[in-house]
Amino acid sequence: MRLLSSAEKDLQEQGFSFFTSKMKRACDSSSDDQVHSELRFRFRLRGSDQVHSWTLVTSQALDTAWRIAKGSVMLAVSFLVATLCYFRRLHLYVGRRLKWWIGYLQRKFKRNLSVEAEVDLLSYCAREWKGETPRAKLMRKAYEELFWRRHIKCVRPVKRDNYDALRSVLFQIFSQGLSFPSWMKEKDIVKLPEKLLFSQGCNWIQQYSFGPEKYTGSNVFGKLRKCVELLKMQWTEFSGIKDYHKRGSMCNILFSDAILEYKLYEALKFIMLYQVTEVYEQMKTKKVIPSLFRLLFSRETSSDPLSFMMNHLNSIGDTRGLEQIDMFVLGYSLEVKIKVFRLFKFNSRDFEVCYPEEPLREWPEISLLTENDRHYHIPVF
Repeated sequence: MRLLSSAEKDLQEQGFSFFTSKMKRACDSSSDDQVHSELRFRFRLRGSDQVHSWTLVTSQALDTAWRIAKGSVMLAVSFLVATLCYFRRLHLYVGRRLKWWIGYLQRKFKRNLSVEAEVDLLSYCAREWKGETPRAKLMRKAYEELFWRRHIKCVRPVKRDNYDALRSVLFQIFSQGLSFPSWMKEKDIVKLPEKLLFSQGCNWIQQYSFGPEKYTGSNVFGKLRKCVELLKMQWTEFSGIKDYHKRGSMCNILFSDAILEYKLYEALKFIMLYQVTEVYEQMKTKKVIPSLFRLLFSRETSSDPLSFMMNHLNSIGDTRGLEQIDMFVLGYSLEVKIKVFRLFKFNSRDFEVCYPEEPLREWPEISLLTENDRHYHIPVF
């Protein structure tokens, strides 16, 4: 094997050195790339962690905020529902109480007029009498007769009870400002109850009954005296008022007070009883008496003042109203001519009647209309 020359050895060493340096640089370059790659990975990993951390924090914050908001919203909704339920119940309660108070105030201050305001006659007829029954047709014809031929344009409906005839008569006496009957001007009517008892010996007056109250007893004179005293006071006051509208306003006030009304009606009943007693005493002394009283005393149920009171007068206001014979007595006692249009008697001679039929003097006239001889209303000419 041939030995290498020194020159060749030098070349080989230089080539090896060059290769070695190349390899070293290559290794150094590869190492730097790895380092850079690792650094870049670490940076990316740190950035990903930060993004994930911020996302987690944000999610947790939103979740917490939502729970708080959800709780607040649910609380607000619950409060709103409870408030609505409360106000609904409050509205119902207030509505019921308000309705009760309105009714109470109406009863307290208005008290339902027993004589209503004027209404058109034909409108009232159309409201009350509908249909095509024979009675409805008859009533419509009767109302048309009053409207077109008797010149009655309006009617004042009167409360329907067993006092309505007395109410209709007394209302017109007061509203027209009529004066006392002549015999009342000569006597103090307040003392009439005692006069019947002590002067005429009518101790049976203790059995007098005050309509539905059916009161009897030793104090009947005191009650009758108060009723008659009220009638005298009210009649004096109304007859002294010259203004028609003022009388009308006062009538509306008086005829909305049931307690005062009933006292006045009981006073009228007693005035009727007193007149029956007076005429009965005249008849016993053979004096001439009006024909209507002869008819009254000819009946078994009213042959004398006691039977008249027990069988007729005491039940007025309780179980029945005034009958035709009672209307005669009322007109005679108050010295008024009571003209009654009996609508159910249309096209007959009894369509228009007067109580009494032949007044002794020129008594003032008041008018009523009735559909059945039981309930009466006030016609307005």
